[in-house]
Amino acid sequence: MSHPRPEKSKLKRKRDYSTVFKTPFEFNCAWSKAFESDSFVSVLTQEILPRYLVQKRWFAGKSATVKYIDIMDVFEVPSSKHNYFGLLIEVIFTEAVSQNYFIPISFMLHEELDETNTLIAPASMSEGSGYLVDALHIEDFRKMLFNKIVGNHKGKVHPRLLFDINNSGKGTEYKSSRFMSAEQSNTSIVYNEIYVLKIFRRIFSDPNPDFEVNRFLTEIQGFKNCPKYCGSLNMNFEHETVTLALMQELIPNEGDAWKLFTTELGNAFHVLEAKKVNISSLPSNPIFNGIEIAQVPYEFIDWVGLRLFNLTVQLAKRTAEMHTYLGASTIHTAFTPSIFNGDYEVWLKNRLVYQFQNRINSIENNLHQLKGETLEMAEWFLTQKKEIRKRFLNFNWTKLKSERIRIHGDYHLGQVLVKDEDFYILDFEGEPESTIRDRKVKQPPLKDVAGMFRSFHYAVYSAIITNSETLNYQTEHLYEAAEKLYSYLVGVFFQAYLNQVYSKGNLSLGYTREREFLLRYHLLEKAVYELGYELNSRPRWAIIPLKGIKSLL
Repeated sequence: MSHPRPEKSKLKRKRDYSTVFKTPFEFNCAWSKAFESDSFVSVLTQEILPRYLVQKRWFAGKSATVKYIDIMDVFEVPSSKHNYFGLLIEVIFTEAVSQNYFIPISFMLHEELDETNTLIAPASMSEGSGYLVDALHIEDFRKMLFNKIVGNHKGKVHPRLLFDINNSGKGTEYKSSRFMSAEQSNTSIVYNEIYVLKIFRRIFSDPNPDFEVNRFLTEIQGFKNCPKYCGSLNMNFEHETVTLALMQELIPNEGDAWKLFTTELGNAFHVLEAKKVNISSLPSNPIFNGIEIAQVPYEFIDWVGLRLFNLTVQLAKRTAEMHTYLGASTIHTAFTPSIFNGDYEVWLKNRLVYQFQNRINSIENNLHQLKGETLEMAEWFLTQKKEIRKRFLNFNWTKLKSERIRIHGDYHLGQVLVKDEDFYILDFEGEPESTIRDRKVKQPPLKDVAGMFRSFHYAVYSAIITNSETLNYQTEHLYEAAEKLYSYLVGVFFQAYLNQVYSKGNLSLGYTREREFLLRYHLLEKAVYELGYELNSRPRWAIIPLKGIKSLL
């Protein structure tokens, strides 16, 4: 996790922003009538938003070229202080793809700027000179949004906006609001130190999976180890519903599981020398061989301690509980388990072959950035193209007897909060690259397990890479220790997961060879998926998914 940057002054923000737009945009209309002006809409979509969006972390189209922007819908949400507008925009790229985004926007005069930190562009309206701003950074807007969700706001509401709150939150008085952390793919606001409102920046023409799964798990199934559903904001169209925001309970925590595990592992690698661990003599656990903690060799317990393995067992139990709840319904068709069939096989193969070809293109375009062992492994990867594609095509649904269910879809240590040695699972949106329909396809629960295995693999290597300057062992020996430790973390997790699933008895994971096939298949899928991300953002880390792919082949 990166350290937060120091807060910039508002004066500094203005100077920074003037480097993007040297002079204000002048409009001959009042702010309340701006979206009735063709001139304003044209300048906003052609000049202002294209340059604003690429600066935002939540904008997922940075690697593509914006062709043009359309405003799909705009709705007014006035308060006693300001006029706010909610924009639903479509960004069309030259690569013949598009993405949709939600941006609440307002206009602020210069003397009102002390209320906001995020400026979109300098502008002059009939009211005077000021700035177009992201309304989420105005407390008046945040307060009004909260009051509408909990049912306190009696003013006019757009007829297609659907505000929902569960009984426990109805009529709650607004006290405070703050942003949860650094900007991510969504914007999260903490209200009254009790609720978290997640604003979905990228939107889809269907209810968001995070909204659907969170509500199902907590309101219908009673799962306690994820934030409780409290409310939501959706927009209703004639044939579709768009989720704009999800309100959940705030879970006080000590950080996420990624921070916990990488800290534990970093400490473990630092004591290698003090413990005089003979790495070459350490045993290794066969892949997918589930074991109890009592079966972990003494050398590993002495080296890393018992706590890491106990945490792994607890995380496995919570993962299994999530899956048994997701697969327990016989009434709600969106969550009833399904069997494998030919349609699923065709969907899966088409999706993975397309993704794989995309990764081949990425690695060919980025070879010049790679060095040493990472470059060697990347070149090896290209020699294995036919074999990897063959693995993805080797999926025969007729041999599979287990069930498919709605799953997390993007499961890793960063999606889990830690509190009092226990775990709380977050963010059920699914894989960022997938379409909204693909994210809702029922899949083997072992795909989530494979995702967590890959996260363990990342964690052990991250502990080495981030501490490389203070570790005395040679890199190849550290990597050997990492692989061996990883094999036991996986073994302990898998056994605890199986124990928990079978204790409930409602979820079929198939026979032993089927489980191994699905885990191997989805581990390869996940590692190939990760490779594209690393090549585009941090090439040094590409060695981690490459090592994972090599071990599977």
